[in-house]
Amino acid sequence: MTEQEKTDSFENLSPEAILDAIESQPGLLTDGRLLALNSYENRVYRVGIEDGEPLIAKFYRPNRWTVEQIGEEHSFAQELADAEIPIVTALPDPDGNTLRESQGFHFALYPMRGGRSPELDNPKQLEVIGRFVGRMHKIAETKEFIHRPAINTATLGHESANYLLDNDRVPSALANAYESLVIDLLDKVDDWFEQVANTKSIRLHGDFHPGNILWRDTTPHIVDLDDARTGPAVQDIWLFLSGDRFYQQARLADLLEGYTQFREFDPVELGLIESLRTLRMIHYAAWLDVRRSEPAFQQAFPWLADARYWDEHILELKEQSSALDEPPLKWD
Repeated sequence: MTEQEKTDSFENLSPEAILDAIESQPGLLTDGRLLALNSYENRVYRVGIEDGEPLIAKFYRPNRWTVEQIGEEHSFAQELADAEIPIVTALPDPDGNTLRESQGFHFALYPMRGGRSPELDNPKQLEVIGRFVGRMHKIAETKEFIHRPAINTATLGHESANYLLDNDRVPSALANAYESLVIDLLDKVDDWFEQVANTKSIRLHGDFHPGNILWRDTTPHIVDLDDARTGPAVQDIWLFLSGDRFYQQARLADLLEGYTQFREFDPVELGLIESLRTLRMIHYAAWLDVRRSEPAFQQAFPWLADARYWDEHILELKEQSSALDEPPLKWD
């Protein structure tokens, strides 16, 4: 690992450093219990607190976001909470600051919340989720992000593909096929984005998928605004849509039944669903490769270096090429 990679990773974030960071905060004393939770881009832990409920500590990956960008994430979450949208927000310190710092790491503390994943075959739950997304977007469109990035084809698509090709990350036997395929795919994606260029961009959760919802009783609690950015409203909807066209169409109807109770939805944005899915797939492959030297990634994704992985990735992208040629899902 190079010095730059160490700077951009969690090489120096030891259990002792984590506990020291928590105890550096006024009024907090840990009981020594520390449990790593499922997170790869950042590091998230459940931390036991003496004479108190455990806390969730999120340590931000160094050099990924600026202080200003993290501040916008926290402010957006608080706006939603103030509007009585159930979202887990960072706890402030005695001075009202939600972003904390220790030994070069920025981190935030959250109350611990439990819950389960939503049932994506349950129309009522999807309608409830749609209502909450509609309410979230109603608040989101009242202001703009200044520092957070926007969803676009350049950074998520072209730059990701160029990284993989320019650094010879795709096996040589597959590189030409991959290059030809992504050029064709991104041409189609660029065309779709041009067709909807006049649709409204708003502040988004950005990574709103079932894993970022904690379903408790009859209410979904939203978590993890780490990928908050500006873009089309459909970005916070399409990640609940998978399977064949008939299944996706039914799930979309359930979501928008709830969504439109609070905010209008522009059906033109439905033309972006497969483009956004394509960008996510290309960007995900590059993201995994960038982190390939980290022990956590090597343990969780040991197949990254296998040619079979790239065979399957290319096959999935070929399927996306066909999906991009199909007419968009419909909503009346």
